[in-house]
Amino acid sequence: MNVIREWVHRHFSDPQVVTLALILLGGLALVIFFGGLLTPVLAAIVLAYLLEAPVRWLERMRVPRPLGAGLVSTALLVGVVVVSFALVPLLTRQAAQIFQEIPAIIAGIQSWLLNLPERYPSLVTPEHVDELLTSATQDIGSLRQMVLSRSLVVGVSLLYLAVYMILVPLMVFFFLRDKATLMAWMGGFVPRNKDLVRDVWHEVDVQLGNYVRGKAVEIVLVWVAAYAVFTLLGLKYALLLSVGVGFSVLIPYLGAMAMTLPVAAVAYAQWGMEAETVYVLVAYGILQAIDGNVLVPILFSEAVNLHPVAIIVAVLFFGGVWGFWGVFFAIPLATLINAVINAWPREGGRESDADAA
Repeated sequence: MNVIREWVHRHFSDPQVVTLALILLGGLALVIFFGGLLTPVLAAIVLAYLLEAPVRWLERMRVPRPLGAGLVSTALLVGVVVVSFALVPLLTRQAAQIFQEIPAIIAGIQSWLLNLPERYPSLVTPEHVDELLTSATQDIGSLRQMVLSRSLVVGVSLLYLAVYMILVPLMVFFFLRDKATLMAWMGGFVPRNKDLVRDVWHEVDVQLGNYVRGKAVEIVLVWVAAYAVFTLLGLKYALLLSVGVGFSVLIPYLGAMAMTLPVAAVAYAQWGMEAETVYVLVAYGILQAIDGNVLVPILFSEAVNLHPVAIIVAVLFFGGVWGFWGVFFAIPLATLINAVINAWPREGGRESDADAA
C-alpha cells in the first residue's frame, strides 16, 4: 500500500497532471457511453479538420473566414450530392449483382475445395472438406437471415444518412467559421495553470489534422488506383471492389488482408484458376505494397510515429470499444496516448530541471 500511495503522490501531486487525467477520463467516458449519439458531430469534426487547410488558404487570399467557411462548406455539400447521385446508384447496382452471383461464387469455391483431396491426398481429406463446407453453409445461412432481419434497420439508416447529408455540412460550416470562439469556450473549462494540457493538445491537434487529411488523400488515391487496375484487367464489379479497397486503408494491415478474400473470390468466380486470376492477385499485392511502403511514408512521415504493434493493438482495442469510429480514430487516439506518455512529468526530468536551475 505504501508503494501505491507513494506512486499516486509522486505522479498526481501536480495539479496539471490531475487536470489532464480528468480530461482524458471524461473524454473516454463520453466516447464509450455517448459515442453513437455523437456520430454526426464527430463526422463534422473530422471534415472540419480536413477542410481547415482550404479555409486557411482563402484567408491568406484575404477572404474573410466566415465567407471562406461558407464557400468550403457549400462545396462540400455540392460534392456530397454529386457523388451520391453519380456513384451510389452504380455501387447499389453492382452490390445487387454480386449478391445475386454469391451462390455461383460459393459453388465454384465448393468445387475447388472438393477437388483438393484428389490433388493433395496427403494433406487434405474428404472429411476435412465436408466439415469446412458444413460450417461455411451454416455461416452463410445465418448471414442471409441477419441481412433479411435487418432490412428495416437498413431503411432507417438510409433515412438517417439523408439527414446527415444536410446536418453534417451545416455543423462543418459552424466549426470552421467559429473555430476560435469554440476553442476559447472549451479552454474556459480548463484551469489557468494548463501548460501540460496545452502541450498535449497542441501535439494532438497537429497530429490529428495531418492524419485526417493524409488518410483522406490515401483513400482517394488507393480507390482510383484499384479501380484503374481492376478495370484494365477486366475484373467484374471493379467500382464496388475498388471502393472497398480504398476504405480498407482505414484499418492498417488488417484491412488489406480482409479485402483479399472478396477480390480473390470474384476473380476465381470469373476466371477460375486461370492466369487472369493470378494477375489480379499479383496486381492487388503490388498495389498494397506501394501503398504501405511508398504512399503511407510520404503522407504520414510527420503525422504518425508509432510501432506497427501499437497500431494493431489500438485498432483492435478502440474498434471493439467504439466500432467504426474507433477503427478510424485508432491511430489518432494512440497518438494521443503517446503524446500523454511523452509529456507526463517524470522524476528524472524534475531532478534534471532542478539541477539546471
